[in-house]
Amino acid sequence: MHPAPSLILFTVLSGLGFGLLVWLGLGLRAPTGLAAFILFGLAYALTGAGLIAAAFHLGHPERALKAFTQWRSSWLSREAVLAVATLLVMAPHAAASVFLGNGVPVLGWAGAVLALTTIFATAMIYAQIRAVPRWHHSSTPVVFLLAALAGGALLAGQVTLALWGMLALSLAMVAHWVAGDRQFRASGSSTGTATGLGSLGRVRLLEPPHSGRNYLLREMVHVVGRKHAHKLRLIALALGALLPALLLLLPVSYISVAVALMAHIAGMLVQRWLFFAEAEHVVGLYYGKR
Repeated sequence: MHPAPSLILFTVLSGLGFGLLVWLGLGLRAPTGLAAFILFGLAYALTGAGLIAAAFHLGHPERALKAFTQWRSSWLSREAVLAVATLLVMAPHAAASVFLGNGVPVLGWAGAVLALTTIFATAMIYAQIRAVPRWHHSSTPVVFLLAALAGGALLAGQVTLALWGMLALSLAMVAHWVAGDRQFRASGSSTGTATGLGSLGRVRLLEPPHSGRNYLLREMVHVVGRKHAHKLRLIALALGALLPALLLLLPVSYISVAVALMAHIAGMLVQRWLFFAEAEHVVGLYYGKR
């Protein structure tokens, strides 16, 4: 699928923000005063930037409020509701930490659960799409959750948690790629199922359905060369998880943590670009692109 920059920024930035809110809410890092203002402010800024990027991905951003109305059936709507609920519940805990020197643990814990659920809902927007077999797998929410928790722990200064999170993320990323490479074939989709002519025998296209490009080809069919994909996977794995883990094994300093954070963000941007670019939508079969 077309790797839209807005979706890449949305998933990476909001994941980091909500991941940081998880650790702040649980109280493993309980900052007060100026430190609380900086950390909670950073978490809200990241989540806000991610959600704004998501809104601009809509064809009509002014209609974003309609995303809240279908929560019974839509993971996108559930994510929107959960995101707002997280920010509202966490706000009194953050304010108390900044101005009173002591947060409200119950609200912090509730906000942490909501933040974690929001990350899961974001992942399920993609994991529930059967038409994209690579996404329709249990490894998708695992990667989203581990990326958010590992990055959030790094932002919160939880070095040990961040180290284990990065190692777990590296394994999850590899598992996601290995499983994803097999999903399209395992789904049973073919040119016959795409055209509805499979019952007549083996189907092959003589000519494409039309000569020009259209919305489906532009948005749903994006082909990445295998060699390029492998190189980008190595870059994503190295920057997103392995290099940060290596840096966290060294004596901790502000510089090493900052470099680890920048590497992680860069790696996750590459991973999310691949996440969308490698997603083979079954509609590509109809156009002979799969």
